[in-house]
Formats: sequence, structure tokens, C-alpha cells
Amino acid sequence: MTEQNNTENSPVEFVIGPDGQQLTLDNLPPANTKRWVIRRKAEVVAAVKGRLLSLEEACAKYGISAEEFESWQKAIDRFGIQGLRTTRLQKYRAKMQ
Repeated sequence: MTEQNNTENSPVEFVIGPDGQQLTLDNLPPANTKRWVIRRKAEVVAAVKGRLLSLEEACAKYGISAEEFESWQKAIDRFGIQGLRTTRLQKYRAKMQ
């Protein structure tokens, strides 16, 4: 869910994150994030989906590939944020194929 959206292609000031709170560029996970817990992955996906930042910006900022981001997004779309659990990743990936 996005807020402060004036036009279809304009950037937004905040989006509603996976926990229902406002997510801004200032409270996204830090660029040097090493430990990708479910919440952080879901926040990045919400930010890109809501146009808070672009896919290219997210990949550059976090050092992730577009394929990795897309796997996070697919997991959320198919299984909710619990699909991002690394301990369950093999189970979910088998269902995604």
C-alpha cells in the first residue's frame, strides 16, 4: 500500500510495511545489512512494490541480484512473508517451480 502518490510514476514518501507501519527511505534496512531476516526482506519488497525505490536502486543499495529480489517477491506473493523463512526455503522453492 502506498501513500502520498501523486502520479502513477512519481516516487512516494512512504509505503505501509509488512508490519503495518510507515516505511520511508530513512527506516529501510541499512545498506550494509548482512543478516537478512524475514522482516528486512519483506520491507525491501514492500518498498520496491510501492515505488519507494526502484528495483535497480534496491539491488545496488543491498548488493543483491534482481533474481534474488524476485525470489523474495515470489515467495511473499505465493506464501506470505513466512515464505521468506530460510529454514523453509527448500520446501517453498519446490512448490514455486
